[in-house]
Amino acid sequence: MNNTFYHENNICGLKRTDFQKNINGKETDLYILSNDNGAEMAVTNYGGAILALMVPDKNGNYANVIQGHDSIEHVINSPEPFLSTMIGRYGNRIAKGKFQLDGNEYTLSVNNGPSSLHGGPTGFHARVWDAEQISKQTLKLHYVSVDGEEGYPGTLDVTVEYTFSNQNELFLTYTATTDKRTIVNLTHHAFFSLGGLDNPTPSVENNILTLNADFYLPMDEESIPTGEILKVEGTPMDFRTPHVVGSRINDNFQQLVLGAGYDHCYVINKKEAGTLTFAAKCIEPISGRSLEVFTTEPGVQVYTSNWHTGFAGWHGSTFPKRSAICFEAQHLPDSPNKGHFPSVVLNPGETYHQVTVYKFGVEK
Repeated sequence: MNNTFYHENNICGLKRTDFQKNINGKETDLYILSNDNGAEMAVTNYGGAILALMVPDKNGNYANVIQGHDSIEHVINSPEPFLSTMIGRYGNRIAKGKFQLDGNEYTLSVNNGPSSLHGGPTGFHARVWDAEQISKQTLKLHYVSVDGEEGYPGTLDVTVEYTFSNQNELFLTYTATTDKRTIVNLTHHAFFSLGGLDNPTPSVENNILTLNADFYLPMDEESIPTGEILKVEGTPMDFRTPHVVGSRINDNFQQLVLGAGYDHCYVINKKEAGTLTFAAKCIEPISGRSLEVFTTEPGVQVYTSNWHTGFAGWHGSTFPKRSAICFEAQHLPDSPNKGHFPSVVLNPGETYHQVTVYKFGVEK
């Protein structure tokens, strides 16, 4: 492993020795990405988890704006197993853990009620990835998911590059190939707290959110899309113009009741499939920090951490309910069982490709 860019005086206060562990013959480690402006990001190759993301507020003060842990043991044993981790092979839910492909029915591990969630209990979030830090700003992670892992067909060869630019943009570039027809839906489950982490970390209900989406996917009692694609217009799901996240989150609107808040996939307005498109902007008004999201994916799952319990994380910070907001760029949930949703099938000889960008800024 190449980790020549680690330095003890990192501003996120994490120690490499706290992240070094041998798991089934593979070594975990800590990687620090830093740009020329002094912003910094910390990642471990266990699940590709982002541990810290240090960016300035309107006064130039740096804080960690992503929920993470401060040791490998805490990452592995987190009460939220997907806390700011890589997700695969299939982000979001597959109903009843089953899908059909080429006349064969595949059965996946069930880990969310009757459904399979985020690739199952031993999905990409719980795997040790091969890591190579190419430069002080770029980390390459690689993982080979063998045929039948978590019930999925085909051996999937996956590479994800994290690049932290001088414009405080985090580029996530995913590629994957397979030796057998399979399904793929990769994403990253970053939990953003733009006000900074604290004990307790403040609610995101004051965040001002804009979504480039005219439609969203309603879900049933098991958080599975009904198959409908509904207009946001006239509902509390409408963020086409800026709205405060908490202004309607407790409305007696069936979808918000089912999700205990926002936990829905929005269909991004796109002129052409696969193009890098603006998806979302979020502003935390006290710090002035902003986050813009761009992605090649057709959807983005917006989740307001409705099931957080107040558990402890990075340097004694705690994460209560609604203390983070997630923008999981992805294909649509349960697509293998919804023929009218965009296909998630990957064929041998093809390359899965996705780019998602999280751009941090300040609003004066």
